[in-house]
Amino acid sequence: MHEEGKATEQLMAAVCVLATGGELNALTALVDDEGVDLTFKRRAGTRTLDVQVKARFSDESESKAVRELGCFMADAYEDTFRPRDDLYMLYALIHAPRADIETAWLVPSEVFAAKGLHVTIHGRPHVRFQASVKPDSKDKWVAYRYSREALPRRLLAVVTSLEPGSGGSER
Repeated sequence: MHEEGKATEQLMAAVCVLATGGELNALTALVDDEGVDLTFKRRAGTRTLDVQVKARFSDESESKAVRELGCFMADAYEDTFRPRDDLYMLYALIHAPRADIETAWLVPSEVFAAKGLHVTIHGRPHVRFQASVKPDSKDKWVAYRYSREALPRRLLAVVTSLEPGSGGSER
């Protein structure tokens, strides 16, 4: 699954760079020890946006929760998770055979910390993202849900909002 994770991160980066005409640049770290998978920067911008990517696959051989429950779930360890205004969580439902993003949720880390489910697994506290993958869902994450086409523009807007003089972070 590690290779699929890296491939998914690269897919997300490529889609966002290409769909914004190169206005967004995507950077990756050699070491993933802070939960940051991608960093986005605007061309000629000064600020960056760190993004943690969590992907699930919708095709038949993959995620049981997606297939059977129509639910996207992903956890973060509560003791190492550090929300901040320049960290977002990107949850992506991927159709692997088409190498396509079906649905994505771009959630500010501070919102994830406040609205996520707090659960304990094997004695260790987690924060859980749990959203419906159904197109007509009106769950608490619907405001953060984006199509493949809308996601790059939303990321660009967030990165732009972090720039000095922009009026602050966009939620």
